[in-house]
Amino acid sequence: MRNEETIKQLLDAIGGADNIKNFEHCATRLRIIVKDDQKVSKEKAENVVGSKGYFFNTGQHQFIFGTGKVNEVYQDFSTFVGDREEDKSNFKEDVYANLSPVQKVVRILADILVPLIPALVTTGLLMGIRGLLLELGVNFSADWLSMFEMLTDTAFAFLPVLIAYSATKKFGGNPIIGIVVGLMLVAPQLPNAWAVAGGSVEPLKLFGLSIVGYQGSIFPAIIVGWLVSYLERTLRKFVPQIMDLIITPFLTITITLALVLFILGPILQTAESAVISSIIFLVEAPFGIGYIIYSALQQAIVITGLHHSISIIEIGLLNASGTNVLQVLGTASMAGQFGAAIATAFLMTNKIKRSNAISAAIPTLFGITEPLLFGVNLRSLRIFASGAVGGAAGGLLTYILQLSATGMGITFIPGLLLYTSDFGKMIQYILVILISFAVGFICVQLQRKAIIKEIA
Repeated sequence: MRNEETIKQLLDAIGGADNIKNFEHCATRLRIIVKDDQKVSKEKAENVVGSKGYFFNTGQHQFIFGTGKVNEVYQDFSTFVGDREEDKSNFKEDVYANLSPVQKVVRILADILVPLIPALVTTGLLMGIRGLLLELGVNFSADWLSMFEMLTDTAFAFLPVLIAYSATKKFGGNPIIGIVVGLMLVAPQLPNAWAVAGGSVEPLKLFGLSIVGYQGSIFPAIIVGWLVSYLERTLRKFVPQIMDLIITPFLTITITLALVLFILGPILQTAESAVISSIIFLVEAPFGIGYIIYSALQQAIVITGLHHSISIIEIGLLNASGTNVLQVLGTASMAGQFGAAIATAFLMTNKIKRSNAISAAIPTLFGITEPLLFGVNLRSLRIFASGAVGGAAGGLLTYILQLSATGMGITFIPGLLLYTSDFGKMIQYILVILISFAVGFICVQLQRKAIIKEIA
């Protein structure tokens, strides 16, 4: 077993194998839920060999190992510990039991939206490729442009279908019924929401309400998933089994569609528009104040785990304006923390600690910041604050340049692909990263004596 020493130290830190209630892993972290948190030694947990950081959040003791490495450690951990009394499939239930109501809502949204990110990232990359080809002067016929529009627009046009499927699956309903209702929300018989917004098409008038399609809508589709799941469970309590195959789907689809189209949908669309407008208003506050605040604190949002919900706002921004400034500001926030972490690594005299710090920082280049945050920057408030100042500087520059992305889901170096259609904007994007990095780096250097004492 390659990670035997790591596993032994980890078990010692959490109070032994008998104290384990459940465990799982994500892209970078081994997550452990224990029976008695009082038996966990924070000091030992922070010094587990091979771990790049430790923190406790939402009832989970989380050890940072990084992409790839965490899978290896998890397998060895599972082999060493053996089967738990609890069913490993109930890990999410154990997690939810430790969450506050607000955290539960955020986690539900994340569980619904995160599976969609690969599709949205792919769409963003395809937009970048199309923009690059056009920038290089490639001439496309109308047919080829239509083909590219199919590749780049489909995911957003049918976004309610994807969300309805994911939400129905999350809430325990029949995902196929969720897909059917989602398709009805964007059916060609309903006036296209974007066409109505552009003034080229009039909405349907039913019961005195203006009815349009739900292209790009988020919350109505989530409600669809919940309603489908709830109605299925409720109807099966009194619908005879012999009629279940016909009656339950029929009533589920018709009731859900009626509620969404005529009651909940219009309300949610209005509320969704108001929330997006409020975020846009904040970001567009005078003198770049919103940009500065967001880019300074975006990584603090990552610490809380609320960053998954940002995708909702990004999707709304893209649907509303076709651009996404949060991608730039998020990258600036990452670059500031990256600069602070690299500067801190250079202050470390211990070669092993310096190597670990640099290793924890490298994934940030690809948009993964948890190893950096929990392994380096959060060890000292001065380091994290330095990174926040760097992010704020990048946010101010973003405001001055009026820079924004045309996609979402990728940041830092991969985010360059979102700017291939405009070489000038790509240079500006790189400049934002460099300024954020430099300011974060310099702020740490200005406090080097105090920080050395804290990390020694």
